[in-house]
Amino acid sequence: MIFLYIILGIVALVLLLALIAPKSYLVQREVLIDKSLPEVFQYIKLVKNQNDWSPWKQKDPNMKQEYVGTDGEVGFISKWEGNKDVGTGEQEIISIEENKRMETQLRFFKPWKSQSVGFFTVDEVAPKQTKVVWGFKGVNPIPFNVMMLFFNFEKAVGKDFEDGLSKLKEILEK
Repeated sequence: MIFLYIILGIVALVLLLALIAPKSYLVQREVLIDKSLPEVFQYIKLVKNQNDWSPWKQKDPNMKQEYVGTDGEVGFISKWEGNKDVGTGEQEIISIEENKRMETQLRFFKPWKSQSVGFFTVDEVAPKQTKVVWGFKGVNPIPFNVMMLFFNFEKAVGKDFEDGLSKLKEILEK
């Protein structure tokens, strides 16, 4: 009987934590790039260009990659299989609002399965200065959202976004 109460207590605790844990996430960073908005957008909408500035490509320069479709167009898919730092997954362009926003569906298969929406937005600050926002968002289904009480997603991924945007700025301002 005591064993049953312990199990019921654990189940109740998990349910309580699932109710209070975040059910969605958003991580984003921004950078100012001294280049015109059209030039910046034309560069970032090409997913293959991420090989030059992505922090994850730097974590595994030997990852296997495969591409399907026409880069820079809705439906283009970039697939990767890498080491434990980058895992296995794919990124598909799902929408492009020219010179404003691009969204991708990120599908991770290893080390764990999940889906997120990645995005880039660009805004003209001055004729030769563009603000780029890079981020991703998603939903934490119950009971997996409980993990977010113990894992700081913002801190873990935010630093990678900052590093990537810094490298992007360096490349575009050459």
